[in-house]
Amino acid sequence: MTQPSAPLIDLTDTQVERYARHIMLREVGGEGQGKLLGSSVLIVGAGGLGAPMLLYLAAAGVGRIGVVDDDVVDLSNLQRQVVHETAGVGLPKVDSAAARIKRLNPDVKVIAHRTRLDAGNVMEILSHYDVVADGTDNFATRFLLNDACYFAGKTLVSAAMLRFDGQLSTFKAHLGDPHPCYRCVFREPPPPGMIPSCSEGGVLGALAGSMGSLQSVEVLKELLGIGDSLSGRLLMYSALETSFRTVKIRKDPDCPLCGSHPAYTDLSHHRQG
Repeated sequence: MTQPSAPLIDLTDTQVERYARHIMLREVGGEGQGKLLGSSVLIVGAGGLGAPMLLYLAAAGVGRIGVVDDDVVDLSNLQRQVVHETAGVGLPKVDSAAARIKRLNPDVKVIAHRTRLDAGNVMEILSHYDVVADGTDNFATRFLLNDACYFAGKTLVSAAMLRFDGQLSTFKAHLGDPHPCYRCVFREPPPPGMIPSCSEGGVLGALAGSMGSLQSVEVLKELLGIGDSLSGRLLMYSALETSFRTVKIRKDPDCPLCGSHPAYTDLSHHRQG
């Protein structure tokens, strides 16, 4: 699993009290909590998935959290994007999120990237973080993140949701066999208009909390190096059926990114058109 780049941090008395329920876990302890405080996560998207991740990872004491978003808070966001508040309508989402996290946990440093990721800036932004969490709502950015994380050697925890259904997996194909990448499962983005976005098809607000919380757990597991990684498995959740299903996903030897004869050796295919 991913190991933080920063050294372990000695805990203060205040931190021992704040993170006491983590510290009493055998799998975490004081050493693990110090590891979290010395680690960093990039959350792409401060929306439905990013909002609960921002809150839970900040509450967990992840020491440095980057958030990428170029949008502003809209009233329609507040049904699910719980990191934002009514008073923040009209503010940049990255600023709204940073202010909320500062109030929640002063241990955490937030780096606001008010921009849209593209092939020109993604590698530089990724380079400063240990783990990347995909909370985006469009396929172009999702595929860009997968490809960039592969080239940058970064673990990617990715979730998606629509209406009453969500899915989640972890991708770290840069580690080699048997780890697949996102393209091993979904080769190319679907044609425009085939799959509606949440703004077009709707989404149950609490589903965002469920999937973002599950995503946060997987990020923390990767940072701490505990438990079984979701790499090689796709978790699917149906809120209407109250059912979880996990399917195995395998590395595709013909994958255009991480396969035996890759067609993509850099991000130039994301610059086309």
